[in-house]
Amino acid sequence: MVRHFLTLNDFSSEEIRRLISTAEKLKVGKEKSKILKDKNIAAIFEKPSTRTRVSFEVAVSQLGGNFIFLRGDELQISRGEPVKDTARVLGRYVDGIVARVYKHDDLVELAKYSGIPVINALSNLYHPCQVLADLLTIKEKKKKLEGLKLAYIGDGNNVCNSLLIGCTKIGLNISIGSPKRYEPKKEIVEKAKRNAEKSGAEVEIINSPQEAVRNADIVYTDVFLSMGDEIEREERMKTFLPDFQVNAKLLENTSPEAIVMHCLPAHRGQEITDDVLEGKQSVVWNQAENRLHAQKAIFIHLF
Repeated sequence: MVRHFLTLNDFSSEEIRRLISTAEKLKVGKEKSKILKDKNIAAIFEKPSTRTRVSFEVAVSQLGGNFIFLRGDELQISRGEPVKDTARVLGRYVDGIVARVYKHDDLVELAKYSGIPVINALSNLYHPCQVLADLLTIKEKKKKLEGLKLAYIGDGNNVCNSLLIGCTKIGLNISIGSPKRYEPKKEIVEKAKRNAEKSGAEVEIINSPQEAVRNADIVYTDVFLSMGDEIEREERMKTFLPDFQVNAKLLENTSPEAIVMHCLPAHRGQEITDDVLEGKQSVVWNQAENRLHAQKAIFIHLF
């Protein structure tokens, strides 16, 4: 049976832990694999990318495969071809698809009709590859996952959604501090709460960043303006700044041992200040590196 990686909600807590463990072993060289030898991976990118594209391309190469990069405007989808038609054709040419898309429904369509594994490299709803790398980073820095508290400050976007799912799957408490109207979608929160009932994690959605970071082990933020939200720039800046900026003053509400995370790219002076991003609590560069190891683990799991 073909398995896809569209959202962490499709994976059990045991499977997520296994993915993290595999990534840990790959990172330190205790596990090596050429699982993609003689395999071709098509990468559909409708949005710009630095970390996601490069980490996936390197991952495929290190696993022995061939990476075929396809910009959205290079495909017939951009001229009106149904996604399901593209999916069925690619499924006869290649062995897997990595897709970074505007609409999550397009990923679902690719998975439904391609007959080969499809990996979500970012959609409007989820960014599971990022959060798998985040969990790996937290495990490295804190030596555990269960029982910790992660505070996410900012927009209830795709990264926030995947953090809600990933944290509650493995028993990591999560507090979301977002302005009113910018909280994560209710259906995502409900999924997270159902996960939390099984794992024992706590879920909190509040409008106070100070309360959200109180006693947090991890403080996480992302851009206030995701790709596609630029038209709302002025309104969002007025809403988020200055209260929802991760800065030295906000970090006074948590402990000096708390780590600071950002999935990048960062808009310094908006969602996070330069001194915090470059400070001793920041682990953002470890996060970025861990995208490579986490994605290699995904390929090993799916193939």
